[in-house]
Amino acid sequence: MSTPAAPKPSQVAPPAPPAPRWLLGTPGLRVAGLIGALVLVLLLVVLSIMVGSRTIAPGEVLRVLFDPDGGESSIIVHSLRLPRTALAVVVGIALGLAGAVMQALTRNPLADPGLLGVNAGAATAVVIGIGAFGAITPLASLPFAFVGAGLAAVIVYLLGSAGRSGATPVRLALAGTAVTAALAAVVNALTVLDPATFDQYRFWAVGSLAARGPDVLWPVLPVVVVGALLALALGPALNVLALGDDVGRSLGARVVRTRVLSGLVITLLAGAATAAVGPISFVGLAVPHIARALVGPDHRWVLAHSAVLAPALLLLSDVLGRVVVRPGELPVGIITAALGAPVFIALVRRHRVAQL
Repeated sequence: MSTPAAPKPSQVAPPAPPAPRWLLGTPGLRVAGLIGALVLVLLLVVLSIMVGSRTIAPGEVLRVLFDPDGGESSIIVHSLRLPRTALAVVVGIALGLAGAVMQALTRNPLADPGLLGVNAGAATAVVIGIGAFGAITPLASLPFAFVGAGLAAVIVYLLGSAGRSGATPVRLALAGTAVTAALAAVVNALTVLDPATFDQYRFWAVGSLAARGPDVLWPVLPVVVVGALLALALGPALNVLALGDDVGRSLGARVVRTRVLSGLVITLLAGAATAAVGPISFVGLAVPHIARALVGPDHRWVLAHSAVLAPALLLLSDVLGRVVVRPGELPVGIITAALGAPVFIALVRRHRVAQL
């Protein structure tokens, strides 16, 4: 009886690549992870209200929260720490969602909200507001930052959509890089020519939650709420867009509409966050990667987890900034860079980053 001939090398099928395994691979685990992240945020909220130049016990925090008595602890909690903590949560949500949408829109894993020129536009407008109009307080600089962020995003989109190919991810990224470089030169020139403006601008540019009260929180809150709702609603469309423009159109996706709405979402969220507290790095870059490492590339879950993990990172950074140089404090933008860079490097080295 003859032995069957061995298959030729060309006839041997290549081994199938192993299926990716995410830490939260099932819908039940993803919901549980989302609930766990929400609990973490609540714990960090309490810790943020407790910690400062004067530590307040947890029982005292809960008492004055629900029964303010006008005492020293009550004034500290309601006038200083509660508005600051609430602003950290709102800004964290904005940065996390803006980063996730930005990476999905450009299909660039290194993209952050600043890639569309939003941060540079806000910075330029703030410098002009300080130098020409004396807008030296956070509340006074807020409208300038909003307008600057919006104008920069519009300019980037117009430049990136010029030509027959329209606003492709590569063209948007290149246009954003060019506009950011040009606006950075303008900021540098204005601050060099006017040292007094530079003295005021450097406190805004470092990114800080200090000295921000309800007068800053309330103007940005409606913008963040609208942007967050739009971002979460874009999850299914971003999943289709990730397959490519041609495949997306064949599946009935409105590619241009999705890109325009995504750009609007990034402008609203990143513009509001930057206007409120200044540019904060690594939150919008690192958090979406952490979310993808947990739940995979499905943008519906990535957006939901980014909206919860980003406030947790920002709150943790703010608490650490108050502790490391106590009784002084470090701006939260410095701490997020110190925490976010190692986390991002570790994710890349362990190959836990999902393909976009």
